[in-house]
Amino acid sequence: MRKGLLEFCILHIISRGEVYASDMLEELTEAKMIVAEGTLYPLLQRLKNASLVSYKWVESESGPPRKYYLITEEGRDFLNTLNETWESLVSSTQMITSKQ
Repeated sequence: MRKGLLEFCILHIISRGEVYASDMLEELTEAKMIVAEGTLYPLLQRLKNASLVSYKWVESESGPPRKYYLITEEGRDFLNTLNETWESLVSSTQMITSKQ
């Protein structure tokens, strides 16, 4: 379940625009979703292999080139489906947990 939520959150982060992996890690950590680099990079590779994200290399003035991730059109469609599933799940869970 955690893996699925992590994928959902990562796609949301990437959907806002080009993003560097360390910025994703920072945002996930701020949200108290502790994620190690050893978890993030394989997940990003799976998302790329599934054509949900792509990346581009950008030259850096302070070191080696950086890999920035972008969401693909297929990724946007998949994220929309995940959003619908999430909303339904939240609604169902609230219905069950709000009963006395």
